[in-house]
Amino acid sequence: MKSLLLAGLIATAPAMALELDTDEKKLAYALGAIVGERIYQDFGEVDYDALVEGVKSAANPEERLLSREEVGQVLQQAQQALQERAQLEQQAAGEATRVAGEAFLKANAGKEGVTVTDSGLQIRFIEKGEGGAMPTASDRVEVHYHGTLIDGTVFDSSVDRGETVTFPVNGVIPGWVEGLQLMSEGDKAEFVIPQALAYGPGGAGSIPPFSTLVFEVELVKVNP
Repeated sequence: MKSLLLAGLIATAPAMALELDTDEKKLAYALGAIVGERIYQDFGEVDYDALVEGVKSAANPEERLLSREEVGQVLQQAQQALQERAQLEQQAAGEATRVAGEAFLKANAGKEGVTVTDSGLQIRFIEKGEGGAMPTASDRVEVHYHGTLIDGTVFDSSVDRGETVTFPVNGVIPGWVEGLQLMSEGDKAEFVIPQALAYGPGGAGSIPPFSTLVFEVELVKVNP
């Protein structure tokens, strides 16, 4: 009876914490931590008992439960599943960004002073100049601008950099090409550009796919 009770106590006793009391244990733990971080990042939680057995099998190839060929197939299938999941998440994020942009455009269109062009570009003049030259698509322009996402996140700003930018009118996104040709030297305007007139499904840098963009643009000079 005493032995059964003792066996029960041993079976239910918590596992002793691992002591890293040798350099070999520290190295093994460090290697496990590095591998574990990568596994958790890519796959989340896994069966750690099976993982440990897989690690051990490297030293005992004859005891492997999966051949090298089978290991390759399993990893390939897992990688494909990860890619498909990432694509679905990207599509969902893009759709959410597109829908939010359309709602923003609808609300903004009703604001005072906003003009909506046939293409869907929204422009509102903040300041009017003295009626200087208006650019054509073949001109170069010098501008100051401040670009944000609809949530106010700044992704590019010559204003923040403290220097104007010069470029050809027809060398930028369609919303800018159209908006600039509605301005005169000295004007300052807000462009709200639908994703189809901006970077569309591809996005650009820190600009997510399907993003509606907001720019404050000052047309400093037109260079024919």
